[in-house]
Amino acid sequence: IDTIIIMVDNLVSIQKHHNYGNYPFKIRTLLNNRHKNTLWLIREDIMKTVFKKLTLIVASLLLTTFIMANNSYAAKIRIALAETPSDELAAFFVALDRAKANGLDYEWTAFADEELAIQAILSGQMDIGFGTPYSAMQKSKAPVRIIFQLSKLKFFPVSSKKYSSLKDLNGEPILLHSRGGGTDSIANVIEDKVGIKFGKRSYVPGSANRIVALVAGQTDATIVDLSNKNKLVKTQGDKFNVLPMFDVDASDEALFANLNWIKANAKDVDIFVRALLSVYQDMAKDPTIIRRETNPDGPIGQLPKEVLGELDGFYADAVAGGLYDKNGGGEVAAKADMEWYHKAGQLTGSFSDLNIEDFWYLKPLRDATK
Repeated sequence: IDTIIIMVDNLVSIQKHHNYGNYPFKIRTLLNNRHKNTLWLIREDIMKTVFKKLTLIVASLLLTTFIMANNSYAAKIRIALAETPSDELAAFFVALDRAKANGLDYEWTAFADEELAIQAILSGQMDIGFGTPYSAMQKSKAPVRIIFQLSKLKFFPVSSKKYSSLKDLNGEPILLHSRGGGTDSIANVIEDKVGIKFGKRSYVPGSANRIVALVAGQTDATIVDLSNKNKLVKTQGDKFNVLPMFDVDASDEALFANLNWIKANAKDVDIFVRALLSVYQDMAKDPTIIRRETNPDGPIGQLPKEVLGELDGFYADAVAGGLYDKNGGGEVAAKADMEWYHKAGQLTGSFSDLNIEDFWYLKPLRDATK
């Protein structure tokens, strides 16, 4: 500004000896009319102009900063867990670490059960979660879709010595994972296949927690995962029974989100799915990869030493037992899920009217497997 005003001072000082025709109209007019306050008027005009320009620049910078901050916040995907971190989630957190190394920014929240996690996705409170929200997908207007199968329904009914077969559970109470979840659907199919009707259903998330309840005498029957079934047999097999069970190949846990969010965040979803796929394929070759890549400072690394010491055994048993599909499920899992959850009563209407596209969005997984 000072430099411009000095230039104006020079203009005024030489106005008697100069042709003003080359100057801007306002300055030429002022000089030709010999205004007494020419310098101050020009100074005032310059300062007003510069002030307006500076105001626009500052406003633009503030707006840019606000947008960048907003975009930074939006880029952090919010993950809804249906239970607190445990050995069952170790592979998932290894995948998150790999995704983070490739640029994914995320935060996670552990909800009390799967139903709350699903509602958090439906309401937009969270971006992506895992579970099997087939009933919610069919009933809700929100276009929620599954993009990756995290685990299959490899669960086992276990009980006190009071029972020796599934038929013995007719009219008896049972402890399950969550309302509308995988174990709830297993109970429905057991009722249908075996011809029984369970008594009161209670819910405690986490197979390990249900084993604790069984050992403590708080329940006489529950359904647990492969790892916790094996632990029970190994430590207290003489006190409890594993009831004979038919095979199940449908999804227990699957990664899902609102389809609009998936498409709007395609780059992050691609990073996430590729990270999951790489972990599952590596784990199929060598289950010890989960222990070796677990971050000691992360949520899994903070679990008790006795739990961490069993990670190799846990994942060796899980891989051998077919708990994980190294290809992420895809169309095969989608078809198995629709058949299973239709029989379980979570999908209603005619089975022939069900379409994969209404429940799964296969593009991210197909892109990752190319």
